[in-house]
Formats: sequence, C-alpha cells, structure tokens
Amino acid sequence: MKLTELFSKKIPTLSFEVFPPKTSSNYDTVKCATSEIAKLKPDFMSVTCGAGGKTDVYTADIAASLSRDYGVTSIAHMTCVGTTKENAQKRIKELQELGIENILSLRGDIPEGFQIEKCDFKHACALTAFVKSISDMCVGGACYPECHPESANISEDIAHIKEKVDAGCDFLTTQMFFDNNIFYKYLCKLRDAGINVPVVAGIMPVTNASQIDRICRLSGTYLPSRFINIVDRFGSDPEAMKQAGIIYATEQIIDLLANGVNAIHVYSMNKPDVAAKIQSNLSHIIPSVKV
Repeated sequence: MKLTELFSKKIPTLSFEVFPPKTSSNYDTVKCATSEIAKLKPDFMSVTCGAGGKTDVYTADIAASLSRDYGVTSIAHMTCVGTTKENAQKRIKELQELGIENILSLRGDIPEGFQIEKCDFKHACALTAFVKSISDMCVGGACYPECHPESANISEDIAHIKEKVDAGCDFLTTQMFFDNNIFYKYLCKLRDAGINVPVVAGIMPVTNASQIDRICRLSGTYLPSRFINIVDRFGSDPEAMKQAGIIYATEQIIDLLANGVNAIHVYSMNKPDVAAKIQSNLSHIIPSVKV
C-alpha cells in the first residue's frame, strides 16, 4: 500500500522506525528485533539506511520481509550522499520488484571531508524529483520543527521544504521533538506557506539518559523543563527511566491525537518492548492498534 492511500483515510495511525545492521554479523539480531515489532501489526514501518548505500541490501531485505512475512506496509529510506543516478535507478527498480511502494528521500548525514557538491543529488528535493520522474513510488521527506541545523532561520528552512514538496514529495515526517507546542506552531507555518501534504509527527521515547547527549549534540532539540526533570530524577535508574520515557512519549502522542494530528511515527530504536508498551498504552485511543 502507498502511504498516501493510508493518510487519505484521515484516521489515527501508529508506525515504527527500525534500522538495519551495519555489518552482517549483527543481521540476525536486528532481523529478530524488527520481526518482533512487525508482529505488533503497526500501520507501517520505515527502514533506515546508511549514507552512501552502506546498508542498502539489508534495508531492502528487511523492508520486503515486513510485507511478505508479516503483512506490514514498509517504507525504505534512500539518501543522496554517495548515490548516483545510475545506482538510484537500480535501487528503485529493485524495491519495486520486491513490492515496496514507498521511499523516504533524504540527503543523509555528510561524512567529514565528503563533498556533497560532487554528488548527482545534492539535496533531497533533487532525489525526490528523480524518483518521481522514473517511477510511481510514493515519496516522503523529512522536516524539522525546530529548523534544520544548516538553515539560517525557519523561513529559509520552510522555503526548502516547499521546494521538496513541489518536486513531488507526497508527505513529510518530522525530526523528533519533545515539546508539542513547537510542532503545532511549525505545522501552522507549513500550512501558511501552502504546504498541505500530510505531516507525520516523529516521537522518540527516551529510555536511557545517555540518549539525551546524543540527541542534543546531533539535532539541538529543545528539552522542556518537565522532560529534563524526568531525566534528572530517573536517569540513574535504567528501568525507571525506561518507564518514564515511555510514559512521556505516550502523553505526547495522546496530546497530538487530541489536537487532530493523526499520523504518529515512533523512533523505536529496534526495541520491541518499547514499541509494544507504547502500542498497548494506545490500545483504546488508536482504533487500528492491535494488542
């Protein structure tokens, strides 16, 4: 199923993101984790990839198995970094042959010393346009409620999002955020700019304190005082922090749904227990949730 068909129903949806192994030695462990999440029967699952196609084989295999073995719609990530038009065309054909109808088009993190200017696709909008020019795939894109780190300001960032949508992007998925008011304000700005595609809210359940440093370092995400207090109080107790993090994420999701945001995407970090607990917490709130 194309995700545009799912979103057009305008009903609450819950989805999870998983990531493939970096090496073959970890494949069985990752495949087992993604299988356990798939057994929860979410509305769809996204499968990430390494920049430069480092995990393309695993990404395609896992995405295909989600549909083939578990009946779960999947979306495969594709990045600009290290991707040529030739191998992009080859990969799109491979995904189609595997029955995958959805791609998340991303620029990808740029490795130190890498020259993106020499790539066939310098930005996600170029990759999006290319995918649309040679296929009928449903293409999603990323957006940043707190502004992309490389944009001068939110207005510039939204202008780039508009370019991406004009290039054929069918829906947007947000970077994680921990303050829903930031998302609501951002969504208003998108709509004011004439960006009317579905926007999927990305939620990260923080289940251990060490995640916080990495989140802040990579994205500069704003952490509200209520969240900081939770980490300060429970961060040294792994089980308490996991429970508190899941509850915080669940409360975010409930608030989003109550305010008319139907599409929720959880960055589950290949943790079936976390995905299962969030799904269970929403069993009577999202009708499609199966427990």
